[in-house]
Amino acid sequence: MSESSKLVCNNVWKIFGENPAGFLSRHNNAPTTNNMAEEGYIGAVRDVSLSVAEGEIFVIMGLSGCGKSTLVRCMSRLIEPTAGEVLFEGRDLLKTGVKELIEIRRHKMGMVFQHFALLPHLTVLGNVAFPLEVQGVGRQTREARAREVIELVGLVGREGYYPRELSGGQQQRVGIARSLAVKPEIWFLDEPFSALDPLIRREMQDEFMRLQNVLHKTIVFITHDFDEAIRLADRIAIMNGGEIIQTGTPEELVLNPATDYVAEFTRGIPRAKVLSAGAIMGPVSGATVAGQVLVTTKIGDLAADIVNAGAPFSVVNKGGAIVGEVTRDAVLAVLVEKEGGL
Repeated sequence: MSESSKLVCNNVWKIFGENPAGFLSRHNNAPTTNNMAEEGYIGAVRDVSLSVAEGEIFVIMGLSGCGKSTLVRCMSRLIEPTAGEVLFEGRDLLKTGVKELIEIRRHKMGMVFQHFALLPHLTVLGNVAFPLEVQGVGRQTREARAREVIELVGLVGREGYYPRELSGGQQQRVGIARSLAVKPEIWFLDEPFSALDPLIRREMQDEFMRLQNVLHKTIVFITHDFDEAIRLADRIAIMNGGEIIQTGTPEELVLNPATDYVAEFTRGIPRAKVLSAGAIMGPVSGATVAGQVLVTTKIGDLAADIVNAGAPFSVVNKGGAIVGEVTRDAVLAVLVEKEGGL
């Protein structure tokens, strides 16, 4: 486990059936799809290994039924894995007792799900403060903390509203605020915006990124929407049939899909949304430049400036050092690219 890893899964399995542990053992912890079908078992999560770095937004995505929601529940032991390790801050959650696990969930984990699950008889303030009440925090302290996160998610003035008096986007903000009230070390979000209308969903994605820029949380985010994934993710793991097919940055997945399945996910995504200046830059030419861009800037965000300038831009790293050059022709090649990739 890397020193910077907040969460690590090693060879995690979740198998449904009569005796899943015995089934795994009989097949030396490597059963095939045929083994499962022949013996009546379902492999919801199959031999998953991954690591989530401190402060990273790690997105797990795939189609419905691929195992992504089951996996995130295994990470917090809301569902008991059949086998493997789930290391949180170096501690194997599968070996912790019930009391210790409850304390970890209450004090170090935040969870937001697709269905808001707000308590209808409590106000916004009461819902957000509820996890702290469960912890035994005094009323004055918990309400003060609740007001802080209510302000953070933009709901000041609605503290006394009940869930039925809020829009879907506002209800989701309450769910987010409630999960943040405990100041979690890791934040699990399982398709939190998928039930929202497209415009509200986009607004909530923007809000989510604003919060992350302020809070710098370690986040595991589940989605089936690749557009959403590339907007939010530092890295993406694509699942199919309970397995992780490929893990990488959005750019890596688009440029170097490991399988036809991954290529199918990325095929319809405009490259300008995903590729960065660093992906298309060339060496410094010595020509007069019209400006500079960060190496991580997406082509879609810099295209208009470079095309209109008619001169190359220097590409700089986070330290401000020049690492290359982006030309108008390179940008235009991405913008007019046909389906099929680079």
